[in-house]
Amino acid sequence: MPGITGMGTTFNLPNYVGELFAVSPEDTPFLSAIGGLTGGTPAESTHFTWSGYDLRDASATRQRVEGASAPDAEGRARFSVMNVVEIHQETVDTSYTKQAAVGQFGALGASHPNVEGLSGANAVTDEHGWQIAQALKQVARDVEMSFIRGEYDDPSSNSDPRRTRGLLEAIESNAVDAGGGELTDEMVLDLMQDVWESGGIAETETATLMVGARQKRALSRIFVTERNYQEQTRDVGGVNLQTIETDFGRLNIMLNRWMPSDSLSVVSLEQCAPRFLPIPGKGFLFQEELAKVGASDRTQIYGEIGLEYGNESAHGKITGLDDGTS
Repeated sequence: MPGITGMGTTFNLPNYVGELFAVSPEDTPFLSAIGGLTGGTPAESTHFTWSGYDLRDASATRQRVEGASAPDAEGRARFSVMNVVEIHQETVDTSYTKQAAVGQFGALGASHPNVEGLSGANAVTDEHGWQIAQALKQVARDVEMSFIRGEYDDPSSNSDPRRTRGLLEAIESNAVDAGGGELTDEMVLDLMQDVWESGGIAETETATLMVGARQKRALSRIFVTERNYQEQTRDVGGVNLQTIETDFGRLNIMLNRWMPSDSLSVVSLEQCAPRFLPIPGKGFLFQEELAKVGASDRTQIYGEIGLEYGNESAHGKITGLDDGTS
């Protein structure tokens, strides 16, 4: 059902008798595995950078003769990568009456249900606190989606919001367009080889295949049913992940509902981390009371966060897979 806009009152936020169940998914596996909303590294600007370097190709002909003069000097150049933090801001506003009327059930008016004879109690006795908790869960889901699908935007004025570059947009070197075809074992293994040869998925604890529901079923068909790869489980950053033994080591399989249904990503999780912009005296993702404008409590939730994804060539992606819609 849709939420409400504006102040929560006894009219638009009725209480009900009985146990309370969540009907929306709350899991954010990628964010949780790389540090969550309480991990990560502080930033000191709305823009944050990290750098990388490479080594020359190994050579079988670099040997020198006896007494040779020192060769010409060589050095390795570094490169810089930048991303931005994006602002997440929510407000919860709950009337005094709504917070007090914990024993009032159903909506007022003609549709007021008959609650006589019902057993049980109101599952929410602190409406304002409960609404804040749900807002925080929603922020986490928004961040999860941004970290995966985010399209970079660094506006030149405050007329548009900053948007952090997500993992899928960041991956350029190891990117495959499936052209609407179904996922195959050769696609996955070729991508894993490309990523491995680029220096990715080298740490077996954090080497991960991240997929949505449709491509997870395809992976199970390919590797478990057809290739009979062994499946196990392990814990990464507090997230329990399925694993498979492959030609390139033991990889986690992260089932992530925020991945596009036509995509698969090979991720080196150790390269990824949230970056926060702490607000002086407040920290990151804090809640604070807003000025009183009437008979209600108003609370603001605020935080600025971006994704550090490390070396983009340590990851890989397949996009344009058959997503079952055609």
